[in-house]
Amino acid sequence: MRANELRDKDNEALLKQLNERENDVSNFRMQVATGVVENVRSARTARRDIARIKTILHEREIAEAKGKN
Repeated sequence: MRANELRDKDNEALLKQLNERENDVSNFRMQVATGVVENVRSARTARRDIARIKTILHEREIAEAKGKN
């Protein structure tokens, strides 16, 4: 998912998306443990999406803090 698409969403939607992507990573780890990995690249994209979402949430926190000062 692109950063521009994520920036259009509100914080609640981002947190929901973050939770889903974290579940994807944990499911991937379970698949690796059992030896039934379907898509190796999915974990990589999920981790990158998690990083993007956390970055956007942090940017919003900083902007909010600057606005209150």
